[in-house]
Amino acid sequence: MLCAYEGYLEKGRFFPIGRPVRIQGRRRVTVTVLDEPTPETKETSQATAWRKFFEEVNASKEEIPETFERVYFAREVDP
Repeated sequence: MLCAYEGYLEKGRFFPIGRPVRIQGRRRVTVTVLDEPTPETKETSQATAWRKFFEEVNASKEEIPETFERVYFAREVDP
């Protein structure tokens, strides 16, 4: 065995814990699926939130404008 990577599977994709994994060429692999939940980390919770956000944007029937109005957040708010 050359090396082992720890991560989790979601919808058929492997997400490594830690640094991204790059495997060059075609390699023989062994996948062991453990019967235990993965702990929620900051990275996985943020990735889940962004994935959900883009899924909802893509499912929306609302028209998205070509340009957006600029907003200056440091200005005083009118009562």
